[in-house]
Amino acid sequence: MKKSYLFWIIGIIVLIFIICLIVLILRGNEDDWIKDSRGVYIKHGNPALTPNYVKEQQDLISCSRALYGNMKASGINFYSQCLGRCIDYSIDIVHVPRISEDDLVENQCSDYRKGLTKHFIELDENENIVRIVE
Repeated sequence: MKKSYLFWIIGIIVLIFIICLIVLILRGNEDDWIKDSRGVYIKHGNPALTPNYVKEQQDLISCSRALYGNMKASGINFYSQCLGRCIDYSIDIVHVPRISEDDLVENQCSDYRKGLTKHFIELDENENIVRIVE
C-alpha cells in the first residue's frame, strides 16, 4: 500500500514538472524585441542586447523622421505625398484613417513603383508611423 502511494506522489511531481517545462518553452523569451501592429520593433521585457535588425529599423525611422522634418521646415502642407527614400525604403505620407486614395498605385512613391526601393514606411501628417512594410 505504501509503495503505490509513493509511486503516485512521484508520478504527480514528475507530471507537474513536465507541464511547467512545456509552459516555459511555449511562452518564449520574455526579454526580446517584438513587432507591434505597425511593424515597429518594440522592447518586450528587458532584452540585454539590441539586435542589428532592430538597430537598422531604428536608423530607418530616424531617417524617415529627418525627411519629414526637412519637408516641414520648407513649409510644405502634408496631405498624401512621397517624402523620399531611406536606403531601400520609400517614405510616404498617408491618411489616418486610410482612405481609398492611399491605396492607388499612382499615389505610391515613384521609387517604389519603379522597383528602386522594395519596402516602404508610411507616416501620417503628424510624423507618426502608420506602418512599416518590409
